Amino acid sequence: MKIIVPMAGRGSRLRPHTLTVPKPLIPIAGRPIVQRLVEDIAKVCGEKIEEVAFIIGDFGDEVEKSLLQIAERLGAKGSIYHQQEALGTAHAIKCAEDSMQGNVVVAFADTLFRADFTLDTQSDGVIWVKSVEDPSAFGVVKLDGQGFITDFIEKPETFVSDLAIIGIYYFNSAEKLMDEINYIISNDIKNGGEYQLTLALENLKAKGAKFSAGQVNDWMDCGNKNATVETNCKILEYEKEEMSTFASTSFVENSLIIPPCFIGENVRISNSKIGPGVSVGNNTVIINSNIENSLIQENTKINHGNLSNSMIGNSAQYFGVAREISLGDYSVLDFLNKA
Repeated sequence: MKIIVPMAGRGSRLRPHTLTVPKPLIPIAGRPIVQRLVEDIAKVCGEKIEEVAFIIGDFGDEVEKSLLQIAERLGAKGSIYHQQEALGTAHAIKCAEDSMQGNVVVAFADTLFRADFTLDTQSDGVIWVKSVEDPSAFGVVKLDGQGFITDFIEKPETFVSDLAIIGIYYFNSAEKLMDEINYIISNDIKNGGEYQLTLALENLKAKGAKFSAGQVNDWMDCGNKNATVETNCKILEYEKEEMSTFASTSFVENSLIIPPCFIGENVRISNSKIGPGVSVGNNTVIINSNIENSLIQENTKINHGNLSNSMIGNSAQYFGVAREISLGDYSVLDFLNKA
């Protein structure tokens, strides 16, 4: 089994946090989004993962090294491919064509999920879906009475189904999928100016492939600040029984920590109330503060912060008042020493 992870998008809706860190590498409850995604898929596959292939933009050598380490932790080969231009979901998969052999899971790295199932490797494919309130922003599917997919519709303007494709797919023949993707690209068949995976799926279905719809218990988006903070809170709640709140090197003095929380290595917290729903990255210092339902990254300093539903990046500094904020890496916001 191989896992193919397209993740070359800019993550513009999550700026300023994605100006310095690719969105899939932003930590959620102590682990990067893409690491959690790959590990969750490995748990439900029921097969040994032979290779994890990442399709990225120009993210730099350090990011590539981090991604290869994620694959190595699963005992799998890691591969890196580059998508130089954003030309759609089918084009992203085309970039990893050398790894598209045998049975594969394709998982776009901007979402996390919770599910309780065993992968049916005997079917032509599985497309994971979730019922949503506004399907017009997603690719959706229609089902027949046996639960097989009859139609793929990309961002329907009128209601046809509320079953949104969450961006995780299983194919028992990557070669057949690549035949359709290559046909679409070589004939320059686009939808909305891009080469869409849903068209390749529709073509496979027309040739007799049967795709079932896999259901997930929870689909957690990381598209913008509010969604990412909410996802962090959900993951903390899901993992509260197995997660150790404190790293062994953290130091907490005269403070109240309300679970579920994640406190990283070498964190110093004093005279503060933290939680619930808070993740604090390594080497961060928090004093005289009250923080709940927030995501704080590494090497950051907070003093007199009264924060909720907030996201603060790496090496940032926040001194001051009560508010909901989104503060990027290396930024300073100081309300204690106003001129």
